[in-house]
Amino acid sequence: MTAMNNTRSVFIFAFLGLATALPAAAGDRLLATGGAQMVEGAGGSGIVPWALIAGYGTNRQVGGSAFYTRVNTDDFDLDVAGVAVGLYDRVELSFARQKFDAGSVVPGLELKTDTFGAKVKLYGDAVYAQDTPWPQLALGIFHKRNKDMTIPTAVGAKKGSDTDFYVAATKIWLAGLAGRNVVGTFVGRATRANQFGLLGFGGDRKSGYSFQPEISAAVLLTDNLALGADYRWKPDNLSAFKEEDASDVFLAWFPHRNFAITAAWARLGSIAGKPKQDGAYISVQLTL
Repeated sequence: MTAMNNTRSVFIFAFLGLATALPAAAGDRLLATGGAQMVEGAGGSGIVPWALIAGYGTNRQVGGSAFYTRVNTDDFDLDVAGVAVGLYDRVELSFARQKFDAGSVVPGLELKTDTFGAKVKLYGDAVYAQDTPWPQLALGIFHKRNKDMTIPTAVGAKKGSDTDFYVAATKIWLAGLAGRNVVGTFVGRATRANQFGLLGFGGDRKSGYSFQPEISAAVLLTDNLALGADYRWKPDNLSAFKEEDASDVFLAWFPHRNFAITAAWARLGSIAGKPKQDGAYISVQLTL
């Protein structure tokens, strides 16, 4: 079985397990308020986590989602599959497996990372607290483990596993723009990750944590179609390869309450010495 098939298998088994484990009563929150799982597995947009908890479970329910994402740039392919569980609209637990095809740099080279995530809602309700200017706030972590450190070590990475810490603030304005709902998110992240962790953590230029902001905004064009954009600043720890910021423009379609498709154009900058890595991003998600 190929590595891509292994990644898809994670998605299939994750959703089957999720559908079996979660109570049938889950699903009372508004459409799309769990976000679309981002590449690290948390509820959010393509590359930015939101303060919202994954799934449609309320404070009396358990919800969750499973996803599969593929990103194709000029020289690289990224496959990600994962699952997230939302507990009583308060705590989110997630897992994502990333497989990065870097054969354009070294023939046959694949970089693999497992990401374990946790998010806790600290304050507020992004949807229903419309009488206050304060957003919903959440504190989260991503613990990442690189499966093979041969290449990351060769280019100067210091560690094969590490933990990102972040604070997210999300606000939803009902009928906020021309009568349409608007979602806005700001994230502050402490990280040492090189290329999302695929090239290890820390480097010869900088080995400690750095603070990196992230922003995301989306507007619901219709009741089941959202247009948005993300921008994510990243550290530049390795002298061997310059790392640039990442961004995307996405269109998320929710044809059914439990199913979503997100298409995007991603701009990932220079990766492993290959400049202007732009390409298509497609993600499918099943949500309960």
